[in-house]
Amino acid sequence: MNERIFLSAPDVREHEREYVMAAIDSNWIAPAGPDLEAFEVELSVATDRQFAVGLSSGTAALHLALLGVGVGPGDEVICSSLTFAGSANPIVYCGAAPIFIDCESTSWNMDPALLADELEERAAAGALPAAAIVVDLYGNCANYDDIVPLLDRYEIPLIEDAAEAVGSTYRNRKAGSFGRHGILSFNGNKIITSSGGGAFVTDNEDSANRVRYLSTQARQSAVHYEHTEIGYNYRMSNICAALGRAQLKTLGDRIARRREINEVYVRAFEGIEGCEVLTPPQGSTSNYWLSCATLNPDAAPLTSRELMKSLEAGNIESRPVWKPMHLQPVFSGATSRTNGCSEALFTNGICLPSGSGMSDAAIERVVAVLNAELRMA
Repeated sequence: MNERIFLSAPDVREHEREYVMAAIDSNWIAPAGPDLEAFEVELSVATDRQFAVGLSSGTAALHLALLGVGVGPGDEVICSSLTFAGSANPIVYCGAAPIFIDCESTSWNMDPALLADELEERAAAGALPAAAIVVDLYGNCANYDDIVPLLDRYEIPLIEDAAEAVGSTYRNRKAGSFGRHGILSFNGNKIITSSGGGAFVTDNEDSANRVRYLSTQARQSAVHYEHTEIGYNYRMSNICAALGRAQLKTLGDRIARRREINEVYVRAFEGIEGCEVLTPPQGSTSNYWLSCATLNPDAAPLTSRELMKSLEAGNIESRPVWKPMHLQPVFSGATSRTNGCSEALFTNGICLPSGSGMSDAAIERVVAVLNAELRMA
């Protein structure tokens, strides 16, 4: 049996070992320390933000970002529907309810036209949402040229979920720099990882301090443990930050490698009727976190699920595009505004192995299956 090729395996190099061992040797293994402080500064630079707070996950960052803009019980929050559950669950943590907005066909991100319709109706009814979470999907930033003015018109705070887009840009602005606050993820499958972890980024110092305070159990400044409100155990550890710092230093190389892999897939699908690889919209650059494609069942040689089975037979991991939140059983009662785009992407889309640590031989194995299934069918 061939060695398994994973969708997006961690890419760990010698540099990471040096940083982590230095942190261990210094005995800074608690949830604080010089590597965490340095990582936060480096993340603020990487996102063109003034402040960053290292946290235990992107989900934790999103939870605190929502609390930071005042979301609470009984509120409603706009959210991209085509995304991972971590984008939507924190809304419920706050006691609020999500309003899911479907995607556009170009970037696969929130459709500004649907957002405009939803906000116009809600403004007329005097029931505007308390915030909006806009996701940058698979490394492609959303259409902020249209989305930001819409939200500004109704004075709705924007939280940018850039969990999948570290290193991407939109109109020469870095992912994470849009909106009142942004969030990042360093989960094990992301383009850079701290083993687990995430970050809250903002230009508001008071907001950063508030998130840092809440993420450390809302402990007051006292010699004893004093608490006047509920906090959370959301802080990133110094060891994880050391790993993240080492990974961040080679972010450019990782993006370049994933772009190379994406270009290989573009060539593999080229000329095949009914097949299309997701590409960055004009004016954007992608970190190519995951290379994704769609196979139109009415024209392509096979369906996306059939291609997944063939890849699995070769011990190659692939995955469907995210199942939209408005189709998830846990959100069956949620409000949504849909156009069918995300449902079609879930049915016809496939995510292909994209890790920056993939060898040329591994890429050739994937392409061999693609060629066999697409060009010899």
